[in-house]
Amino acid sequence: MSKVLIAEDDLMIADMAEEVLISHGYEVCGIARTVAEAVAMGLCHKPDLALIDLRLADGEFGTEVALQLKATGLGVLYASGNMTQVVLMAANGHACLAKPYRGSDLVRALKVVSEIVTTGTAVPPFPRGLQVLQGRSAIAREFPCA
Repeated sequence: MSKVLIAEDDLMIADMAEEVLISHGYEVCGIARTVAEAVAMGLCHKPDLALIDLRLADGEFGTEVALQLKATGLGVLYASGNMTQVVLMAANGHACLAKPYRGSDLVRALKVVSEIVTTGTAVPPFPRGLQVLQGRSAIAREFPCA
């Protein structure tokens, strides 16, 4: 299964996400609280996917993690309690999941991001609170037109 980096400054949320992901067969390569920690872990461990909080410790933005790791082909799922900020800031991510989220929504959202990275297409159904970021993929139709 895929290797995931978690960039989240709220350790309770990070621990919950790690537990959910491991129980679903993902390998979590680490939890970072800052941009520098996340970038260092990303360069060292080469994860396939990243769950990145939009606002990290020390007032930093998770979008900087995605920007600095962009060349690695990383699939980026942002998590945010303020979805309106994501549209303005998330040019280097694939999707965003609204907080609070359920574990099952997190797992499905990462699968959607993985599909986008692999095929360029996001296939519904999407979990509650997931927004595919504009310009990153096409959304496949559930029923093709004849």
